Amino acid sequence: MTATPDTPSHDASPRLLPGMPYPLGATFDGEGTNFSVFSEVAERVELCLLDEQGEQTESFDLTEVSALCWHGYVPGIGPGQRYGFRIHGPWDPEQGLRCNPHKLLLDPYARAIAGRVKWNEAVFPYRFDDPDNSFNDQDSAPHVPHSVVVDTHFDWEKDRHPRTPWHESVIYETHVKGFTVRHPDIPEAVRGTYAGLAHPVAIEHLKSLGVTAVELMPVHQFIHYSHLEERGLRNYWGYSSIGYLAPHNEYGSSDDPNELLREFKGMVKALHEAGLEVILDVVYNHTSEGNHLGPMLSLKGLDNAAYYRLMPDEPRHYMDYTGTGNSLNMRHPHVLQLIMDSLRYWVLEMHVDGFRFDLASTLARELHEVDRLSAFFDIIQQDPIISQVKLIAEPWDIGEGGYQVGNFPVLWSEWNGQYRDTVRDFWRGEDQTLGEFAYRLTGSPDLYESSSRMPHASINFVTAHDGFTLRDLVSYNDKHNEANGEDSQDGADDNRSWNCGEEGPSEDPQVNALRARQQRNFLTTLMLSQGAPMLLGGDELGRTQQGNNNVYCQDNELAWYDWSQVDTSLLEFTRRLVRFRHDHPVFRRRRFFEGRAIHGHDVEDIAWFTLDGECMEEDHWGEDFARSLGIFINGESLPSPGPRGERIVDDRFFLAFNAHHEPLEFTLPEASWCKRWRVELDTAEGWVDEDRHHDAGGTFTVEARAMILLRRVGE
Repeated sequence: MTATPDTPSHDASPRLLPGMPYPLGATFDGEGTNFSVFSEVAERVELCLLDEQGEQTESFDLTEVSALCWHGYVPGIGPGQRYGFRIHGPWDPEQGLRCNPHKLLLDPYARAIAGRVKWNEAVFPYRFDDPDNSFNDQDSAPHVPHSVVVDTHFDWEKDRHPRTPWHESVIYETHVKGFTVRHPDIPEAVRGTYAGLAHPVAIEHLKSLGVTAVELMPVHQFIHYSHLEERGLRNYWGYSSIGYLAPHNEYGSSDDPNELLREFKGMVKALHEAGLEVILDVVYNHTSEGNHLGPMLSLKGLDNAAYYRLMPDEPRHYMDYTGTGNSLNMRHPHVLQLIMDSLRYWVLEMHVDGFRFDLASTLARELHEVDRLSAFFDIIQQDPIISQVKLIAEPWDIGEGGYQVGNFPVLWSEWNGQYRDTVRDFWRGEDQTLGEFAYRLTGSPDLYESSSRMPHASINFVTAHDGFTLRDLVSYNDKHNEANGEDSQDGADDNRSWNCGEEGPSEDPQVNALRARQQRNFLTTLMLSQGAPMLLGGDELGRTQQGNNNVYCQDNELAWYDWSQVDTSLLEFTRRLVRFRHDHPVFRRRRFFEGRAIHGHDVEDIAWFTLDGECMEEDHWGEDFARSLGIFINGESLPSPGPRGERIVDDRFFLAFNAHHEPLEFTLPEASWCKRWRVELDTAEGWVDEDRHHDAGGTFTVEARAMILLRRVGE
């Protein structure tokens, strides 16, 4: 069936001028606003102007079409004006054509979006009683958010990107709302907002921790799914974007869309002043419009077949590599343009410093297979703006062949899931080879070195927003997601966690001591590994989600940071640990270890030792029951010079790892490696401030499930 239904009335107005096809979106020039929107399938495009109550006040036919962009200029229209589009064209879902002019559509290029979805049958393009064959002619305008014309002016003063080198970066993954919404020292009016994150109290915490960048969970405009709201829940994480150039309006302390932009920019400016970079977690792989039964909010109604990957033999349905109902069509030039325009906007206009791409393997799918050199990555490579910021891939999706750790192009860093799994398994005592553990500690050269990438290609992490917090990782064997209302069918089952002897909160002092030690083990391993470490926000506080490993829908105290329950000893330990990493460049090398003697010295840059102080032999690496090893790291004459060409020199260190359930006695290497050592850190107790020395060839005990860091004394 193909039909073009009756449409709402509209007024042709002499006020509409031809305008320009570019830039896309709504562009205010001081006297009026130019509107431009892409649609290849449209037969007629209406620009609708609305008041603050959502009532349509005027509409214009955009009769000018240039390169498939429908455009017009309206004098006298300025910042604050709400608007949307209605697309007249073919309705034939069996062929992937879904034009429905009764649905008011968001501008994909809207710089601000007002309101939120008020779930109603009118939001959907079909009738609920016959989703396969019906056409819904109810007007959606009263029930959907609206695009807003904005004034982009902002006084950045002398704002500059910190441009922290990758090898000096320590990333802090956090949530704009969750980080501050319960903080008692931040004014209540700005808690949970961009302004809250910019507050001196929030910034002081980040600075004292020593992190160099905040990685913000999604701040593109997103929606709250109807099925969650029906259960009294909300889309807390925000992985359902609907506006790629608009900051999410619920994180603003004001309802004024123009003020929202200024607040976001003010946050970035404040973080930059503190030397902190801002990295955005972006979701370009899918939108919140879901599958063929999802709502019609923007792209689906503008040009469904252009914007989305449809099933080749059944275009009524969507290809879904994300588990969310749809996947953006990265093969289409206008989809690529939208994403690139969005990225450039956030860098040039909003001054952000980088991006973490959610389910990035989806972006690489040209046909079905993941293509490392897909059009998207080619465009990124040659773009003079985007190629110069931090680019981080979540290197997997749920489709066949979607796990692509180690396979992204040279500009990219990756969330290293193999690092997470290996380190978790080591400290809970699971069988694995020492070779696997050694690779992860040294920046995963097996994944990145052969493609000319550097250690920072590996974003090392033990915990992230998706999964257990660090405290829960050592407190629960199983997920406890009952609060999500999905019978705990949601969330990962393979958590590689260990509750240290008792599930959940414990009054047993031995269990709690072991949990504290394990948290120190994980944090120390993370900060002493080569690569770029990422700390999950709140782990330094001992934050718990009560065993819920999927708080995507928990916009409440379960997911928010509880600043009244801070593990102060863990916080201070973490601060010292991050500071130690910054102070010692040997733990953040720009190049991989070579395993050979350094020029001018008689010892290697790295060496591996058994418990008895002997260099490891080849057959040791394949033992799958190994629980211990010693590592010598030489900081003398590091291979990469400083920014002014100066020689970088650090000390010699020895790391002793014991993941066994009993204490182990280690023997130090003979004197040619180092004559005397001082204990800096023992995770069985924490930082060691008193003098505690060991001579070459001597022995020392590492407690069960602990590690000791020693530093050379003298020459």
